[in-house]
Amino acid sequence: CTRHTTRHLARTLFPTHTAALLRGRARESLTMTIRFVLMVNKQGQTRLAQYYEALPHVERRALEGEIVRKCLSRSDSQCSFVEHRNYKVIYRRYASLFFLVGVDSDENELAILEFIHCIVETLDRYFGNVCELDIMFHIDKAHFILDEMVTNGNIVETNKTNILAPLALMEKAAG
Repeated sequence: CTRHTTRHLARTLFPTHTAALLRGRARESLTMTIRFVLMVNKQGQTRLAQYYEALPHVERRALEGEIVRKCLSRSDSQCSFVEHRNYKVIYRRYASLFFLVGVDSDENELAILEFIHCIVETLDRYFGNVCELDIMFHIDKAHFILDEMVTNGNIVETNKTNILAPLALMEKAAG
């Protein structure tokens, strides 16, 4: 009776993911696995890099170089998804900055594009109209905003007000 009630509750609360929940694989199917987030200028210089998996520094630099060259060399008429090594890289250009997100190969590209847009909107709300200089001179705040949105490679918050509330409190406390 309890097992049946649990299944019914799962179907009611999570109708599209019931099968995964019942098999005990909810964590795998309901979370996105982001491997890295890069913000790069038009010249290919990395302005922000956040990795969610352990990679040696030398390999990170090589990976960044390869991915940045591959993404920046593509024309505007090509799609914003690139397969590289064992990653799927989704990128988008906003003004002079490219936002690149590396994910597992089975992730939804459009959801990641929406996430990139959410990052930009959040940065815009905080900085005004975000530009490369904002990221360069306030790298700590840019990392803080990204950390509020992504934890251990999983998107945990997309509400701009909730993301920026801790920054507002820190600024208020600083005087």
